[in-house]
This record gives sequence, structure tokens and C-alpha cells, in this order.
Amino acid sequence: MDKARILIVDDDKAIRESLSRLLTDKGYEAFAVEDGYQAIEMARQKEWDLAMVDLKMPGIDGFEVLSKLSQISPRTSVIVITGYATVESAVKAIRQGAVDYVAKPFTFEELLIRVEKALESMRLLAENIYLRQELSERYAFSNILGKSGAMQEIFRLIEKVAPTDSTVLIRGESGTGKELVARALHYHSLRKKEKFITVDCGALPETLLESELFGHVKGSFTGAIVTKRGLLEVANGGTFFLDEVGDLSVGIQSKLLRVLQEKEFRQVGGIKSIKVDVRLIAATNKNLEKMIDNGSFREDLFYRINIVPIHLPSLRERKEDIPLLVHHFLEVYNKKKSKQIKGVSAEAMNLLMDFEWPGNVRELEHIIERLVIMSEGDIIESEQLPIQVVGKRVCFNITTPKTNEELKKLRKQLREKAIENIERAFVINALKRNEWNVSKAACDVGMKRQNLQAMMRKYNIQSSIKSTRD
Repeated sequence: MDKARILIVDDDKAIRESLSRLLTDKGYEAFAVEDGYQAIEMARQKEWDLAMVDLKMPGIDGFEVLSKLSQISPRTSVIVITGYATVESAVKAIRQGAVDYVAKPFTFEELLIRVEKALESMRLLAENIYLRQELSERYAFSNILGKSGAMQEIFRLIEKVAPTDSTVLIRGESGTGKELVARALHYHSLRKKEKFITVDCGALPETLLESELFGHVKGSFTGAIVTKRGLLEVANGGTFFLDEVGDLSVGIQSKLLRVLQEKEFRQVGGIKSIKVDVRLIAATNKNLEKMIDNGSFREDLFYRINIVPIHLPSLRERKEDIPLLVHHFLEVYNKKKSKQIKGVSAEAMNLLMDFEWPGNVRELEHIIERLVIMSEGDIIESEQLPIQVVGKRVCFNITTPKTNEELKKLRKQLREKAIENIERAFVINALKRNEWNVSKAACDVGMKRQNLQAMMRKYNIQSSIKSTRD
């Protein structure tokens, strides 16, 4: 990383030289000048990361230097230094663009903290500008974000497939963004002005799902007091998205196969065939080939929906996209929650990059939303991250206790954190073994469904059935 360039502007020779030595010893590139005229000339010649400006100087005072720097070098952060500190001067300096205000006399330790904080804010601002350009120019496609090679390939595939009417099967873990891809396919197709209808196949029991898909005639079953159009008929001319298609019963699979082959279906209890023209997009996080082998998914239907397969990588397979996603979700929830979070610290970002993200992009989004709500400062620090993200690395940041009471307290904290990690892993593994079906997972581990759901809520773990979008 390049050394940060710091310009020191002070008419006191002793302060100039001592600050220059201190900052150079700390690894910064420091240069000192004695008045505002020289400071302005140096700003025209070179770009500075930070300027430390004395307010009271002969000729041009610090306020005028601050004003000129904001015009010549707007990305240069400014710390104002003065021996004549007043509330009015502090307010005026901040209003004119200074990032901080230091009164003389000050300690070197205090000043170094201010310098590091100002440079961190500048780094976050530059990173935000860079990420915003990436989001708007190169790495966004219909609200799907990614700069990784895998995501760029998916963008290219969407561009090729979207204008066609080919059936698409989107595969990937829960939370990877399958519905976003389905919507992108629709809104870049010739059907974009027509309806986009989505159905979560795992959210309804078989009888209700069949009625939702195909409709029913009056009197066809108890409670069918009127004839109802199915969502397939409602979607006529548009795109029909079947989320979690692996949860369809074999009976409904047979009816869906007829829709794909003959472009027609019958309502529940009906005898008349209804013609329909829809483009079908399906999605699943299940192993359909394995389901074919055990007889729970029709092989002929699989080949019908798998014309164009799109596999979405997990977030742990495209970790280079995490900073982009973090910035995006910060912007989204800053706006929704009326907050002004500038970014995350370097340490916090490293922790986010190291985490395995079993819940993928959805889990990252939920965590960022919670951090935006709970954060009181303008930068999210590593200690604000939830325990599941910090994980084992917490142990390396622990201060060695000095007394027996501190040791007892630390033991208790570590026990609680270890239990939390084990409980969370226990829940996630149970859900994964049972393809994220909560009822099956609860039965598998010998728990009541309500107790397993309580643990899921405790650790913000979402099942594919409960989720509203992928």
C-alpha cells in the first residue's frame, strides 16, 4: 500500500519539525510548509491525502487555506490545529469542510489517533466512490451484483438466453439469488411488458398448490364455492417462475409436464382444456438427479425444464464480490433506515471476507441490515459483527486477564461464545442434511419444530420455505 501523503501547515517551526518527524517515523510521507501561500502552491503541484492546517497564521489564515484546498483538492481531508480554540471557530472549520479540530497543546498520541481516523474516513470515501462506480457501470445486472468471473459469466448467459423462450432451470444454494436471476431473464425478454408470476412450491400443501397453479371449478372440493383461475392462466403471455420446483409432488409434476408439452392444462375438477402461452423458469436447491434415482422427481420433466441450466455459485465461492455487496446493502438500508453509515473498517471487512456464509447473499443482507439499525457511529467496526461472523478469530483479540475475577468473567464469556458457535453449526447442519426442510430437520435431531425454529430465530438462520425470495 502507498504511503499516505500528509501536508503540515504551521508558522511555528518547532511544531512543523516535530510533526514532520513523528509522522515520517510512523510510515507517512510528510511535508511541512510555514504559511498558507506555500500550502496552496503545494496543493496545486501534488495530491495530498491529509492536510494539518494551523488556523492563526500571518498572511492567509487557516480558514482561507481550508477554502482554497476544498476547491483545488476536494479529496484532501483537513485537520485544523489551533492554540485559540473556541466553539465558534470549531463549528466554522467543520462547516467549511474540516474533518477534525485539534486544540493546542496536544499529545502526539492524541494527534496520531486523529490522523489515523481521518485517513480511515478518507479511505472509506474513496472505496465508496470506487464501489459506486462499479455498481453503476460494470458489475450490476438487474439488481444482481458481482465482479467475480463466475458472476460475469452468468450475466453473459442471461443476455444470451433472455430474448429466447427457452425453459431455464436455475440451481444453487438457498440465498444465492435465484429469483433475481429469474426476474432478470423476464425483464430482458420479449415478454417484459407482460406479467411475471412466481410460486414457491414448498410454501403450500399439495392440494392448495394444485389449485393455485391450475385453478379449480366451483364444487370441485370442499370450500371451492366459486370457480377460480389458476396462476398459470393469469401469467398467460408472460413468465411463470416455479421456485423450489423439487418440492412438487409427482402428481403435479405430471400436470406441469403437459403444460410444457401441449401448452394446455385442466383446472382441478374441470373437463375443459385451457390453452396457455407462458415461458417457464424453474429453480431449486435440491439434487434433482438424486431425486430421479429415488423416484421422487420425473426424469422426463427434468429434461423439459433443464433446457438451459444456470448454476449460481455460493457466496463463499465468490468472496471477491463481498465488498461490492456490503456497499450495496449499506446504501439500501441507509436510505430505508435514514442512517448515514459510511462503510466498514478494514478489520471488519476482513472478517466478513473470511466467513463461510452458509446463508449466502441473503444472510449477508440480513446482517448488514441489522448492523445499520444498531450502529451508533458512521463506521461499522469488527466488534459490532455478530458472533457467527467473528467466530474463532475472537480468541485472538482477547486481552490476557490480570486478576482472578477477570479470568472468571472471561471463562464465562468464552463458554457462552463456544456454545453459541456449536448451537448455530448444529442447526445449520441439521437443515442442510434435510434440504432446509424445518419439519424434517426437527424430526432428524429429535426436537420439537417450535424449538428448532426458536434457535433459527436466535441466530438469524432462514429456511428456504420461510424465505420470500432467493
